[in-house]
Amino acid sequence: MAVAYGIFSGGLDSLLAARLLMEQDVTVRLLTFTTPFFGAERAVNSANGLGLAPEIIDLTEPHLEMLRNPKHGFGRFANPCLDCHALMFRHAGRIMARNGGDFLFSGEVLGQRPKSQNRRALDIVARESGWEELILRPLSALNLPPTRPEREGLVRRELLRGFSGRTRKPQMELAARFGLRDYPSPAGGCLLTDPGYSRRLKELIGRGLIVTAREARLLRVGRHFRLTGGSRLVVGRNQAENEVIDRLFESGDLMLKAIGLPGPQVLLSPPGSARPEHPDLDQAAVITASYSDAVPGQTCRIEVLGRPEEVILTTRAVDKENLAGLMI
Repeated sequence: MAVAYGIFSGGLDSLLAARLLMEQDVTVRLLTFTTPFFGAERAVNSANGLGLAPEIIDLTEPHLEMLRNPKHGFGRFANPCLDCHALMFRHAGRIMARNGGDFLFSGEVLGQRPKSQNRRALDIVARESGWEELILRPLSALNLPPTRPEREGLVRRELLRGFSGRTRKPQMELAARFGLRDYPSPAGGCLLTDPGYSRRLKELIGRGLIVTAREARLLRVGRHFRLTGGSRLVVGRNQAENEVIDRLFESGDLMLKAIGLPGPQVLLSPPGSARPEHPDLDQAAVITASYSDAVPGQTCRIEVLGRPEEVILTTRAVDKENLAGLMI
């Protein structure tokens, strides 16, 4: 009996790809990769419908390394889909080889995403993964050249599908035949396709700054400002974001808070001097006051945490519209 290792996101396509192989008595192992940009919750929930549990693999470090300079560039936003898919298949192939598996599979559909799932893109991903001959795409197999598992009889090609294009009607019909009714919508899988998040990430990369796991998580929350001296300021929008900002505070950062007024946690991170007289700190204090409950023109005292000695600045709140030019 053949053993196949699949890249499993938990979406309908990956569910159907796995189910098609299970119908042919292939032993299916599901691999779900996680980074700060996408998690495993959807995959774990979806796999329950197949009676399987995915192996969850943290791909953060190699993914961040790839993200700093993706060979095939970014998509519409900050999504390096070709390099990302090749990276996943590369790691999946190593796991397959280590455990004696026979081939790899995914739920990719030819033409579903015009830039990342056209024929050329699928070929690039397969070739650069290092496992070109062993990657099967069950939902579009009949529109693609036979792979080694098909040629060697590990799977019956005639029982696979020839789906293509952006319509999901064939997938939904197949899901109904398999009795799969509880599956997630196709949207919302990866933060790198979110316009606001992508804008912040590209600004960071464009400044030549290193994208770390901490930075990737910090980009998810708050309002972000790039101050005159080059420092980045993050202003929490609600209690949940304030708590995240507080957890992500690290040595070298400063935390600002309005004294005696409800307001956000505000994190000031390098580059930028931590000296109280530095212009970025004054600017950060104005923004902190302006996003508190102070009214424009009101005098505020701002506490600065993260220095050995106590620092309290006095400033005035301004109209938030005056700060729009600093927002990332």
